[in-house]
Parts: sequence; C-alpha cells; structure tokens
Amino acid sequence: MLQSAQFKNSAVKLILEEGYSVKEVSQELDVHANSLYRWVQEVEEYGENAFPGNGTALADAQHKIKLLEKENRYLQEELELPKKVPGLLEAKQVKRFEFLLKHHGKIKIKHAVKVLKVSRSGFYEYMHRRPSKQQVEREVLSEKIKSVFHEHKGRYGAVRITKVLHNTGILTNTKRVGKLMHLMGLYAKGSRYKYKHYNRKGASLSRPNLINQIFKATAPNKVWLGDMTYIPTKEGTLYLAVNIDVFSRKIVGWSMSSRMQDKLVMDCFLQACGKEHPQPGLIVHTDQGSQYTSSRYQSILRQVGAQSSMSRKGNPYDNAMMESFYKTLKRELINDAHFETRAEATQEIFKYIETYYNTKRMHSALDYKSPKDFEKYNS
Repeated sequence: MLQSAQFKNSAVKLILEEGYSVKEVSQELDVHANSLYRWVQEVEEYGENAFPGNGTALADAQHKIKLLEKENRYLQEELELPKKVPGLLEAKQVKRFEFLLKHHGKIKIKHAVKVLKVSRSGFYEYMHRRPSKQQVEREVLSEKIKSVFHEHKGRYGAVRITKVLHNTGILTNTKRVGKLMHLMGLYAKGSRYKYKHYNRKGASLSRPNLINQIFKATAPNKVWLGDMTYIPTKEGTLYLAVNIDVFSRKIVGWSMSSRMQDKLVMDCFLQACGKEHPQPGLIVHTDQGSQYTSSRYQSILRQVGAQSSMSRKGNPYDNAMMESFYKTLKRELINDAHFETRAEATQEIFKYIETYYNTKRMHSALDYKSPKDFEKYNS
C-alpha cells in the first residue's frame, strides 16, 4: 500500500508526539508495524528532510502560559460560584448539596457552604448518606453517557450515545439519555444550515453526470466522490481535498496544501488509488472546479481506467454526500478548533479521518456502523 508523505509524517507524530504505541497506530491505520518503525527511524535520523513532501513537527511554546491560565480560571470559578448554575441560591437545599457533592474536590467546601447558605455539617451528613437504588442507577448511567460523550469529543448526541450503550449491553432509551445529558450540560456539536439559493439555469454539459444524485453502490471502489474545502488557521488558509467511497462512506484519499492547485486533487486521488487499487470502470464524481477539469487530473483518471462524472454547475445537491461530510468535519472538529498553524490543522484532520471517522464514528446511513465495520460486515 503506497502512502503519501503527509500520511507518513502524521502517523509518526502520533507515536513521537502524542504517546500512541506502534501497535495502536498499526491497528488504527491498518499499516504494518515494520513500516511504522521504519518511518519513525527516518524522521529521527533526517528530521524535516524525511520523506519528500510537506509536514513538519510542531512544539507547543505556550505550555506554561496555559497552566497559569488554568489556575486563574480555577480561582475565578470559586469567586463566581453562584453564577455557575442559574437559580442555585434559590433552589432547594438538597439541590445545593448535590451541586457541592458534584464539585467536591474542585472547590473549597469551607467557602462554598457559606456562599450557598447551607451548613457544613449538613453537607457532610448528606455526602455520607446511603444513596437509593434509583439514584445509584442514574449516577452509573450518567457516567457511562459522559464517558461516551467525551470519547467522541462531543460529536455524539442522544441517539448515537443510546446506540453505543445498547452495543455494550446497557438497555435504555433515547429520551432518558437526552434528559440526563441535559442535566449534565452535555450538548452535541451542531447547528442548522441552509444552502444558499443557486442558479438553476445554464447547467454545464462539458462533463456527464453519471450518478444523478443516486448515492448508492453495490460494492467498494465502484463510485467515489471528490471535493475540496478550506480550513482557516491563524497562519493562513489550508486547503483539503477528499475522496469518499459511496458504498461505505469511507474516506479513501485525502491531501492538504497551502495552495489550491490541481496537484492537490491529484495527490488525493493517487493516495486513494495506492490504498484501494480500484479496478477499471470506477466512477469519480466531482464538481466542475478548474482543478478537476484540468488536463493533468483527467489524464490520471484515464490512466487508471476511471470515468469522470461531474455535478451541474452551481448545484450543491449533485454532490450532497460530499457536502455532508464537510459539514460534519467542520461541526465536529474545525469550527471550535482555532488552529494556530497549518501543521497543527493537518495533524488534527489526519487523526479525525484515519483514527476516528473511518474506524469509530457511527453513521446512521450504515445502520450505525463505522465505515470500517460496515465493510467488514458486507465483505
């Protein structure tokens, strides 16, 4: 399996900078351990000159400042205790005890009981009181929900968390999960989005639309979708190109660059071909951007026996599955990331695609399976 320089550098960073073992990375990325050892050795020996291509290591120069900011936030939270939960001072005494118990160890009880106007002895009596069976069950379920929520970095709502719990043998319903999430202040990332109106006139006939909004395939590597998007960073814009397999929603290829040229989409497609080895007859559907209509990109498609399919000009619905992926990526990772550099963004997007989206994230269209599990189930 051929891998790009970006892929190799990102994989090595997981080992050298993020504490993953070679075995873990090998299993997550489906790369042989010997290859990973070799890549690590090359990076340690040659540094930035290892592998021709883009990608550099990144050090966090703000570590000490972040520690001071964390300590400052701790003090501010203690001073602004009544503001944490609206109406806490007017709530019943048991609710105030519950709040203290939940934050026990994070705030100074001696001062907090005075602010909340409850007795210290009363709180400790409540703390050692034997909980009811219902309360224990609710607390255990809440911890399970919180664990799943944070494991998926706030990307799963009540429906998907309920599915995860069912898969681990915990039977509950979506309504109860949603209620407990609300009580814990856990809300999945996301917001409503509406497409802007587009011009339906003047549809381009320069390339045929071979799928006509029918995003279905009978097997892997029959229909791929392609598109580009931009990722904002404080250093400047990073451009991302992706190819998705319609059959399993798997990201089969990706590439990132500071320039939006035809090389970006060519590298993406070549990476996908190196991983998947598609047979002649593959349909590759994209928009009519200049990168996809370029002679060099179209030449590569012909060389592997792939057919070019293109959306009508200005119609986002002709590539809706691709648009849906970028919407998910930006909702679950990009919007609140505030990347400092392109290198940081590249690494986080690599991790999202290769160690989460393809291998772990449930898809409702796949009967709540990940792309990897869906392919195994249908192999």
